[in-house]
Amino acid sequence: MSYPYQITSFEEYKQQYKKSVEEPEAFWAEIAGHFTWRKKWDTVLNWNFTEPKIEWFKGGKMNITENCLDRHLETLGEKPAIIWEPNNPEEKPRVVTYNRLHKRVCQFAQVLRNNGVKKGDRVCIYMGMIPELAYAVLACARIGAIHSVIFGGFSAQSIADRLEDAKAEFIVTCDGAYRGGKDIPLKSVIDDALIGNKIVKKVIVYTRTRTPVSMLKGRDVWWEDEMRIVSEGLDVPSHTNFGAAEEMDAEDPLFILYTSGSTGKPKGVVHACGGYMVYTNYTFVNVFNYKPGQIHFCTADIGWITGHSYIVYGPLSAGATSLLFEGIPTYPDAGRFWDIVDKYKVNILYTAPTAIRSLMGFGLEPLQGKDLSSLEVLGTVGEPINEEAWHWYDEHIGKKKCPIVDTWWQTETGGVLISNLAGITPSKPSWATLPMPGVQMLLVDENGKEVVAEGNETVSGNLCIKAPWPSILRTTYGDHERCRTNYFATYPNLYFTGDGAMRDENGFYRITGRVDDVLNVSGHRIGTAEVENAINMHAGVVESAVVGYPHDIKGQGIYAYVIFNGGSNQNEDLYKKDILATVTRIIGAIAKPDKIQFVSGLPKTRSGKIMRRILRKIAEGETGNLGDTSTLLDPNIVDEIKNGRL
Repeated sequence: MSYPYQITSFEEYKQQYKKSVEEPEAFWAEIAGHFTWRKKWDTVLNWNFTEPKIEWFKGGKMNITENCLDRHLETLGEKPAIIWEPNNPEEKPRVVTYNRLHKRVCQFAQVLRNNGVKKGDRVCIYMGMIPELAYAVLACARIGAIHSVIFGGFSAQSIADRLEDAKAEFIVTCDGAYRGGKDIPLKSVIDDALIGNKIVKKVIVYTRTRTPVSMLKGRDVWWEDEMRIVSEGLDVPSHTNFGAAEEMDAEDPLFILYTSGSTGKPKGVVHACGGYMVYTNYTFVNVFNYKPGQIHFCTADIGWITGHSYIVYGPLSAGATSLLFEGIPTYPDAGRFWDIVDKYKVNILYTAPTAIRSLMGFGLEPLQGKDLSSLEVLGTVGEPINEEAWHWYDEHIGKKKCPIVDTWWQTETGGVLISNLAGITPSKPSWATLPMPGVQMLLVDENGKEVVAEGNETVSGNLCIKAPWPSILRTTYGDHERCRTNYFATYPNLYFTGDGAMRDENGFYRITGRVDDVLNVSGHRIGTAEVENAINMHAGVVESAVVGYPHDIKGQGIYAYVIFNGGSNQNEDLYKKDILATVTRIIGAIAKPDKIQFVSGLPKTRSGKIMRRILRKIAEGETGNLGDTSTLLDPNIVDEIKNGRL
């Protein structure tokens, strides 16, 4: 399979970028023309950022799974679509060809239909990183059901909130999951999440860990039993429509993915079928400079957007081989990634700076005897990569012969927005560099005025985008106003990313981090309000304030200032453990604070607003210059907090 839209030189990038900005409709129509459509679109693009209303390829009829599966069968049928590496290196891996993937997706699509799932229904998927997770995602897309994948580390309460918000009637899960040395009891977490739930009709359970589970008659069914019914009934006349792909409009919703916002309530980002398909494929092929036959290993979890776009939809729509890994980089030892690269002759490795920094800490011993010569492209995702980690990755993993693509994007953007293209456009350590074709970036100051460089200076500001690209979010599920206020209301007629950035004399961008109340911990966005709400659920907590601070491994750590009323038994260590347990129960272990400092008060203005700027500086160790504290209700509280800093 060749890609006529693959950029092959820096000159061509400049030409394509220019065309994409001057004639965006002609540019994207040409690329979309290389996909399988049942009916061509009526209009390429309708949009305004005021409502906001964004439509790409409206009226075009298609199904994303026909583009990920069916169109490859003739030429790539026996080629590996997914290579699965289990958590335990002693367990047998699985190679799933395009033919087999197509068959399994069609079978599970029929299972969903047999269990009452229809086009437009929401299906919550809560599974470990196994091929069946990919089957479930694609089967939903095949029948037009809207999938909402929830990362296996989230708590029952977090799942309950998401089920409620999406009004999901169906769940696909496993008895349990393996993750490093842990067994995670997924089904029992789902059972806890369903206490009091009146909406969910069916729970389909795949057997992975053989953990004993409770199965409710009428609601819970086994994956294996349902698949057997389908596979044994293939010759029955009623199956003449077996596995058929539902016809979708390009603007029909494909999936909901929940992301943390600056309020405590998670927001469901909605992506549409057509534009998302075109853009994830285009960015996959160009950012990684993908060549047919290469093995692409994205280490993310499918529960995050990176897994959706660059394990499932991007690679499969390009006819690529995508490696799916169940475990973690340090199990059974810190050489696991390098074992996988060696074992499968991986060509592209796409991982998070957090993982790189963590593995750096183990030194070079885990690399001994591992053949990494198959690697051709390295990539990073989730957060800006620091220079030290960039150079370590370049020298010890890429042997200074592999371009590193430093990709910047978000759940809301669907695909990579800023990145160098592997071996095609220049890279610069810790800089994401240039925007993708079709992405019109600009920097603005806090008043919304564009920041323009004078001469060759490097400028900084808030990162905004002035026109839509095909995979931009369409809405936040069930609450369009929230979408407007979150992304389009801060600066009129602009999409505001929530990030600050610098731009150098070459037009390269470097992301400097969130400028709103959202933390970026190990590449995952967590709202400060969400963590504060969870801490405040503890009976002894009066009030709390959460900020981010630099963390050697995670990029950002979570620092919590807590006013505690624990009575006479002042055992701080025990209270800290209780608070951590509360946060884990309400959100999940991913949101646990790294530091908890007990304080008698918080720096507040007379109107009651917490001055997080001051708390952030103290957490970062900048206790000298805290700015004007005279407007505070009680300026003395600042000295107390400074003196008690952990």
